[in-house]
Amino acid sequence: MPAPIPRQRAIPAVESGQAPAAFSPGGPPGVEPGEPAGSGSATGAAAPADSAATTHLTLLVIEDDPAGSLSVPEMLDATGKPIRIRSARNLTEAERLLTDDVHCILLDLALPAPGRSPETDDELATLKDVLRLAPRHAVLALTASGDAERGTEAVRVGAQDYLFRDELDARLLSRAIRYAVERKRSDRAERRLTESRLRAQENARLERGLLPTPLLEGSPLRFAARYRPGRSRALLGGDFYDTVRTSDGTVHAMIGDVCGHGPDEAALGVELRIAWRALTFAGLCGDELLSTLQQVLEHERDNDEIFATLCTVDISPDGRRAGLCLAGHPSPLIARPGRPAQLLPYENGGPALGLLPGARWPRQQVELGGAWSLMLYTDGLIEGRIGQGNQRLGQDGMVDMVRRQLAQGLEGEELLRAAVNEVRELNGGELTDDVAVLLLDRKQ
Repeated sequence: MPAPIPRQRAIPAVESGQAPAAFSPGGPPGVEPGEPAGSGSATGAAAPADSAATTHLTLLVIEDDPAGSLSVPEMLDATGKPIRIRSARNLTEAERLLTDDVHCILLDLALPAPGRSPETDDELATLKDVLRLAPRHAVLALTASGDAERGTEAVRVGAQDYLFRDELDARLLSRAIRYAVERKRSDRAERRLTESRLRAQENARLERGLLPTPLLEGSPLRFAARYRPGRSRALLGGDFYDTVRTSDGTVHAMIGDVCGHGPDEAALGVELRIAWRALTFAGLCGDELLSTLQQVLEHERDNDEIFATLCTVDISPDGRRAGLCLAGHPSPLIARPGRPAQLLPYENGGPALGLLPGARWPRQQVELGGAWSLMLYTDGLIEGRIGQGNQRLGQDGMVDMVRRQLAQGLEGEELLRAAVNEVRELNGGELTDDVAVLLLDRKQ
């Protein structure tokens, strides 16, 4: 038997914190009078309960029918529990009753919007107000019989479904409530997934844009690089590299590593790379450049324990000589025809950037020869494990590996790809540290 919707006559008592008025003894089971907001927010920021299957469904009915002709039948949810009903005569009362345990709203589209003339204003203005008030709640629109066009328009605006006023029965309404709640939950999940995908795409575009584009126009040197961040699903880590050719024909290359692997370290690495490029084009080199980079690091890092290692080389315009500076970084590997690949001198290197105020980084002169390949790398390439134990590949192991790959005729991108893949295989899986490798080749 349909039961009349209980009227909210005790709103002042609710506002003052007193107990709500008792419900009429003749009311149906599971139907409640207005309840105080409790701990949940009474605004649109409140989220409906996430699991309707494990709690009572609660329906908030918003209507003001002076004739009292609207009635809501007794209803049970999918688990056999009675669906609780609250009612509000206007949006002000609805906002008070819209606590976080409300799952669905049944709105009478005939309810006039406050302060608006029904003759001149949007006939769905009240629905739009409710959708703004409760953006995360399921909404059912109630319209006059035969007014399917208005109901369809309500769904287009944002309601989950519409019902005809004189066709309400327990089975239809309880099913519509469950459908609306699940559809709203599905819509919210799909929207969150879409937003997550968009953020991931934006992050990927941003990170790709932050990776360097080598500026070697006019140089006979060939360039190749491989980059693999240690962070899952990231494109950028704390390792960084760059290569540019200045107006005098000198080719400058650098590779570095900020301690740590998170997004803050990646951002700091980008800042150091951009600073290095700007300082290089400004004519700085060697100790003067690294001293300035240390000042950049000290100003930009989050705490005094953050440091960065760096290796820079500046190759003369004829390609036969280079200046080398090491700031706590592994020495590059050089390969020349007819001679085994070996590491460049590393005895005169300086400390990592950010460790010692006033530190110095001597620039070493290195003879390259006529034809050569110079490989700069970060420690992610040499600190991977070998097999099941704790033994690391190390620089000696890396040199042996590259010698063997060079003997197989590998060069350029192919050589770097083979080196990174073999290091990963020796490690028994993905490397946890960032890996950056840069290769410059000169043919005689």
